[in-house]
Amino acid sequence: MAAGGSLSRSERKAAARAELLQQEEQRDRRRQVSRIWRKPPAERSPEECQVLSESDDIVRELERRRKRRERLRRRQEEVCDEPEELKRKAIELAAAVRNAKHLVIYTGAGISTAASIPDYRGPNGIWTLLQKGRSIRATDLSEAEPTLTHMSIACLHKHNLVQHVVSQNCDGLHLRSGLPRAAISELHGNMYIEVCTSCTPNREYVRVFDVTERTALHRHHTGRMCHKCGSQLRDTIVHFGEKGTLTQPLNWEAATEAASKADVILCLGSSLKVLKKYPRLWCMSKPPTRRPKLYIVNLQWTPKDDLAALKLHGRCDDVMRLLMEELGLEIPAYDRARDPIFALAEPLRPGEEGTHSRKPVAPPPGTEPPREEPRQEPPRQEPPPARPGGWLGRGCAKGARRRKSN
Repeated sequence: MAAGGSLSRSERKAAARAELLQQEEQRDRRRQVSRIWRKPPAERSPEECQVLSESDDIVRELERRRKRRERLRRRQEEVCDEPEELKRKAIELAAAVRNAKHLVIYTGAGISTAASIPDYRGPNGIWTLLQKGRSIRATDLSEAEPTLTHMSIACLHKHNLVQHVVSQNCDGLHLRSGLPRAAISELHGNMYIEVCTSCTPNREYVRVFDVTERTALHRHHTGRMCHKCGSQLRDTIVHFGEKGTLTQPLNWEAATEAASKADVILCLGSSLKVLKKYPRLWCMSKPPTRRPKLYIVNLQWTPKDDLAALKLHGRCDDVMRLLMEELGLEIPAYDRARDPIFALAEPLRPGEEGTHSRKPVAPPPGTEPPREEPRQEPPRQEPPPARPGGWLGRGCAKGARRRKSN
């Protein structure tokens, strides 16, 4: 040993070599124990049983891992209630809907699978396939149409049974179902909407095509310009790892207000693994007895199941069909010719046709969609003269630029 108690270079090398050899021995031991542990007990030799008995810590770790894998596997399984049980639960849900004073619906990807849009965590979901090392195919969203669940929700809102809808989906199908813009909070954006953030307030452009062709994580410019100020337009999508800062279509203010007033929350087709991270949507600041009653419709486990007043294991369309029947409401059929997106859409200007290659949503052959009136700019108003020593509109500009984040 060198002077002062520090190790010499050769001693440090020897210590490092000894540590590496010890780690390799431990890895070999774990591999041996794991190989024996996976055998059926009847097939283990006396020597192998002796190895297991001398490796209690490794065996306990293997057991913990096995139980964790089994728990995750069960959570990924899709479970369906028997028809009679689902009917009984739908009747109970209908009573909750009738008696609710302020019902809010939270929706996830599961309500759009009937429109051939894949979900994320189902057996054929995007994350599930990627975890298995399988490729995912592109989906032509221009052919997607609002499902029975989308149309049922719009109908419930029309009859004042639902006050607000909070959606994680970016597919724009709630908007296309006829649900009013003010009644929707699209927390992760809308694939049909691009905005100019240089204009105050932000200027929206609804399109009949997917505006996200050129955008990605932290890269949101769509390649088109604002018709008013000439600044670059951006999409409204909130990717994983990003914070949504746009006022619309995220509409966080309305979502938070609706949640604070809610006495019943109905979750449709959401794993809730993302929504659970937004405390303001669950009134967590309130005592448990004063929080809204929770009803969940999902085929898989969700982290909110233990808190739910009722969990319905069924497909969203099946449950909503039973619910609407119990409420005595007719589900309106989707009519593409009357899709609200055609009336809301801002047409491209000459020279902008080549800025995208996505297939647009088109009306049925032989029909004419509602024509979009040219957007009229309000006449410029000159402000009144300021009074001596006074402030004109103090704080207005600051308030107009305030941004709500999620």
